[in-house]
This record gives sequence, structure tokens and C-alpha cells, in this order.
Amino acid sequence: MEWSDPAFVLSARLHGETGAVVELLTEEHGRTAAHVAGGASRRMKSYLQPGARVMATYRARTSENLGSVRLEPFGEGPAALFDDALALAGLSAAAAVAQGALPEREPHPGAYLAFEAFTSALAVAEIWPAIYVRFEAGLLEELGFGLDLSRCAATGAVDDLIYVSPRTGRAVSRAGGAPFADRLLRLPPFMLSSQGGLGEGDIADGLALTGYFLEQFIFGPLNRPPPPARLWLLEKLAHAQRL
Repeated sequence: MEWSDPAFVLSARLHGETGAVVELLTEEHGRTAAHVAGGASRRMKSYLQPGARVMATYRARTSENLGSVRLEPFGEGPAALFDDALALAGLSAAAAVAQGALPEREPHPGAYLAFEAFTSALAVAEIWPAIYVRFEAGLLEELGFGLDLSRCAATGAVDDLIYVSPRTGRAVSRAGGAPFADRLLRLPPFMLSSQGGLGEGDIADGLALTGYFLEQFIFGPLNRPPPPARLWLLEKLAHAQRL
């Protein structure tokens, strides 16, 4: 089998003396692992970093075999963020979460587009943490565990939605959630609308919300902890007072 597809590099590890095994997030073929000849070379190192954007040409004898891939970089990719350690931490976290959550060789174009939107936002320091939260919410939706933020699960109201039920993933209004507010997850306004604005603690609330459901429905059933890169991102954001 053979195909060509735009892709983002999720990770790469050395394989043998000169090669590497790369994990890709492709637009039409989902998460795919493949061998890259010469992947250990200095020339290829820059575009085997998490988040690097490439055109992948893949070949394999059968769909069950580990195929080989030829990569052609395009765009600046992670190199453009060389001086921004926080943005690089965000990019590494997004790549690790996508790699850990997505099944291999299963098309998820929505996940690819969400990752693309996030990488495009990294140049804007003020907004990319919120876009990262939206990326994780989009990943949950793509995998069938999307949050229902359209109306209150208790009253049916569409206004003043400030909570999410940890049991159902549905929004709850201030009035509907008042009796058991201590058991609900906080819903930051920016997750309801791009015009919602960012307030103090909103990024922390958003990451707690998506992190809860990622662990509950994705990583927990796989008996995996959240990726260390995601935990590192939370620490970096807290240190930078961006939560």
C-alpha cells in the first residue's frame, strides 16, 4: 500500500544505527507509525520534532506491517518557536495527548484540523492556552466523548451556563447547579463562545475540565496516566502565571 498525506510529527525515536521510527498525525490516515531511513541524521533532526509539519509519502507491503515513510518538511514548524519555551511546551503537550489518545491507523480528520488550528495559534501568546483547551475538547468530540454545552442538563436553560456535570459531560446553569455546585466542574466562558473573553483562572478551569474527561474516558480505560508532557505544560503555565 502507498499514500501521500499532509501530517504533523507527534514523536520520533531512534531505530537502529541510522534510522528512526516516527509517529505522525495525518489528515486522511490518522495516527501512523513508520520507519524513516536516515532519521538519526542531523539534517533530519529539525523536522522530526513534535509539531513539525511535513508531507508524508508512506509505503508498506501490507496494512499490518510497519511501513516506511519519506518526509518533506514545509513551513517553519517548531523552529519558529525556538525562543518561546512555553509555546514549545504547549506544542509538545498537544502532540503527546494526540499520540496517546488517538487509535492507530484510524482516520480522524477532525483531530488533524484541531491540531492544525492550535499550531497556527501558537504565535499569539495571549490566546494559545485557550486554543489548547479547545484542542483537547475537540479531540474528545472526535473520539465520541464530546461535551454538550448547548443547554443546562437540569433546567434546559441556555444562559448562565457555568458548570459541567462530571457524570454526563453536559453543561449546568448557575441556578440548576446551585444545590450541588461543589460536585460540578467549572465551565469557563471562552469554551462557550470565542467572544467569551478570558478571566483569571479560566485556563486552569478549562484544563481541569478537559483533563478530567480525557482521564475518565480515554487514558483511564487504556490504563495509562496522562502524558507527562501535559503535566509539564500545566507546571510551566502555573510558573508563568498564565493559569
